This record gives sequence, structure tokens and C-alpha cells, in this order.
Amino acid sequence: MRIAIVEDNETLANAIAYRLRDRGHAVDVLHDGELADDFLAQDGADLVVLDINLPRRSGLDILSALRARGDGTPVILLTARSETSDRVAGLDTGADDYLVKPFEMDELEARIRALSRRKDLDYGAQEVLGSVTFDRSTRQVSAQGTALDIPRKELAVLECLAERRGRIVSKAQLIEHVYGVGADVDDSAIEPHVSRLRKRLAPHGVGIKTARGLGYLLEVNG
Repeated sequence: MRIAIVEDNETLANAIAYRLRDRGHAVDVLHDGELADDFLAQDGADLVVLDINLPRRSGLDILSALRARGDGTPVILLTARSETSDRVAGLDTGADDYLVKPFEMDELEARIRALSRRKDLDYGAQEVLGSVTFDRSTRQVSAQGTALDIPRKELAVLECLAERRGRIVSKAQLIEHVYGVGADVDDSAIEPHVSRLRKRLAPHGVGIKTARGLGYLLEVNG
């Protein structure tokens, strides 16, 4: 998934980002409420980990604006406040879950997995591409019932291409999905991942076409 972490404590934000990237997610980190609201309005995310106390704009304001736009992206609120009224205010504003600091990373991951499974129900937990099946909830790929061993960065490429099936996906879009927005990564860095993924999928009737100068297009033969 592409996860946005909005937290002004840089040490905590970076620790969460490191853990989630290690699990194969693309992570964007923002420390300022106003910038975070702009980012979510323009770029979006699959899930947001959102602190309540932020500079310039509070997490509750960001959440309220998100829901006012009709954006149903799952949101986990983080706060040092433990009073029931604060938890109720967050949930009433549209949060999907709530964690009080300090918390264990394992618990945050479990809550992310739970919200991910719930989100999958909205658009189908499985993406069927000819004889290839991509199970979003388990992040497993199989072909005719046999599991395919696909490394996490290639899996992120497949996820991005599958979500935009039938449309050309630019290298910049793939890099954002795999590495996160603002990552200091050259466009050429994505090419080896696409090339290896293409070779893995080709025997199963799934192709990745290069649109020179534009990006890549996922194709299912037959």
C-alpha cells in the first residue's frame, strides 16, 4: 500500500516509515498540517496515519476536510491524549481507528492490516489478470494455483500497474508508488524492477508494454 504518515515528531515518523517500508509499503512522511492537507487533496494515499497535534493545521481539521471531499481513505489517528472525549471526537470526525501514544509498532501494523482488509472488500481483494491472480489482502501472486515468488518492489510495480490497468503508467507514478513521493530516485531505477517483473509474468500471458517516452502499460493476452 501507499501509506501517508502525518506526524510532527520526526523521530517517531521516521521510525514508523522505516518499519512500514521494511514490510514493502510505499511511505510518504509529512510533518506539517497544511502541507499534509494539500498532499492528501492532490496525491492521496491508500491509508493515512494521522497525528492530531500538528503545526498550522490540526489532524482533526485535516480529517474533516478529507471526509468533506468525499474521500473515504482509511485513517488511523495518533495522539498523546487519552481522554474519552478526544477519542470520540476523532471517531465522530471520520477516523477509522485510534491509537494513543506511546504504542507498540506491532499493534500499529495489526491495525493497518485490519483496515487494509476492510478496504479490500470495497474494490475486490483479488485482481485477476488472465491466469494470474493478485491477492491484495495477503499480497500474494499465483498463476493457476501455483504461488509466484515476486520480490516486494516488483510486487509494488504490479500493484500500481494493475490498479491502472488499460492506462499508461509513467515512470514517475511507479517511483512514487514504490519509493514514496519526493524520493530521491532516478527514473532509470524503476526499469530493472519492470524488466524482471515482465519476465516473471510473460509465461502466464501477462505482458508489460513499454510506451516509449510515456511509461508502461499492463496487458493480458487473450
